[in-house]
Amino acid sequence: MSIQFKIDARNGAARAGRLITPHGEVETPVFMPVGTLASVKGVSQDILEELGVQILLGNTYHLYLRPGVEQVRKLGGLHRFMAWPRAILTDSGGFQVFSLTDLRKVTEEGVTFRSHLDGSSHFFSPESAMDAQIGLGADIIMAFDECTEYPADRERMQASMELTLRWAERSKKHFEEHKNEVPWRNYVGTAASPQTEATQALFGIVQGGMDLALRKESAERTIAIDFPGYAIGGLSVGEPRPLTREVVESTLEHLPTDKPRYLMGVGTPEEIIEYANLGIDMMDCVLPTRAARHGLLFTSEGKISIKQARYAGDEAPLDPNCGCRVCSRYSRAYLRHLYASNEVLAQVLNTVHNLSFYLDTMRAVRHSISLGKETGSPCVQSQPKP
Repeated sequence: MSIQFKIDARNGAARAGRLITPHGEVETPVFMPVGTLASVKGVSQDILEELGVQILLGNTYHLYLRPGVEQVRKLGGLHRFMAWPRAILTDSGGFQVFSLTDLRKVTEEGVTFRSHLDGSSHFFSPESAMDAQIGLGADIIMAFDECTEYPADRERMQASMELTLRWAERSKKHFEEHKNEVPWRNYVGTAASPQTEATQALFGIVQGGMDLALRKESAERTIAIDFPGYAIGGLSVGEPRPLTREVVESTLEHLPTDKPRYLMGVGTPEEIIEYANLGIDMMDCVLPTRAARHGLLFTSEGKISIKQARYAGDEAPLDPNCGCRVCSRYSRAYLRHLYASNEVLAQVLNTVHNLSFYLDTMRAVRHSISLGKETGSPCVQSQPKP
C-alpha cells in the first residue's frame, strides 16, 4: 500500500476527502506549504503542527545540491532529518531545472545542468530523479517531466509533451524496481513500521503547454501508464491567469474522478478556492511565504502591505477575523515596526499569519463542500485547528 484516497463529500465538481499516506491522513482539498530546503522559511515544525499543516512539499533539486540525497538517506530520510512526522511530497526537480534556462541542456536521456550555487555540472534523468526521491523518502513523489515554457508554438509543446510521456514511463519502471529502498522502512519510529508493506506513491504529471488538445492527449496517455495520482504541471510559467483556469478546467475533464488531482504551483487565496471548486484536491505555492518576507499579508479585508507608513500608529490586529497567534497578540503598528527595522521576527510572524490564512481558507472550503455549499471568497474567520 502506498496511499489511499477516499472522497467523503461532493458539491458539484468540488470534493472533500482524505488522502491516507504512510505518515498520516491528509484532508483534501489541501494547500501544501513549500519547504524547499526541508524547512518552511522562518517557521519551526512545532508551529506548523499547531497551524494544522498535514503535508509539506520539499524540493528535490535543492536538497540534491545541499545537503545531498545520500546524507539525508543516511539520516533516515526527510521525515527523520527534519523532525516532521506527517506527510511529505517532493517534486522531481524538473521545474527548477527548467527555470535555470541558460544553465541546462535537455536530451532524450535527461537534463544536464549547472548548479546555481557553485556552477558545478550535474545530470538528472528519470531514473536518477527517482533514486533521489526514493532516497529522500517522501510519501508522494513526482515523475520526472519537462516543463514547457510560455509562449511556445504547437510543435514545441507537442515535442515536450512526448518527451514527458517517455520520461513518465521510465520513471514508473525505475520506481517499481526500487521503491522498497525508501529509507523509513529501515527503522522504527514513524507512522510506517518497517514490518508494513507501505511505501511511496508516484504521481504522473500532465503537460501539453497551453494547447487543450495536447492536454487531453497527455492526460489520456499518462493515465494509460497508470499512476495512483495525477498532477497538472506546466502552469504559472508566465501565462495570463484566465488561460491558466481554461487549461485547468479542460484538463480536469480527462482525469480520473477516483484519484487525487494535484495542481502544481498555484496560487492566490482566491485562486485556490476557485480550483478547489473545480475539483482540484492538492495545491502548493510559495506565494504565502514569499509574500510574507516582502511584507505583503493576506487578510479577510484584502491584502495589506505592512511596510506602509499608515500602519505606524495602527493598534488594530492585522486581521480582526483571524484567530492565529499573530493576530491574537500583535498590532499592525508593531508588525510594521518590525518590518521597517528589518527584524528577523517580522518575517517569522508575517509567514505564520499568511500560512494560517491559507490553511484556514482551505478548512473553510472543505467545510463548505461537506455542507453542500460553494465557497466564494477567502476565509473570513479562523476555523478550529485539528
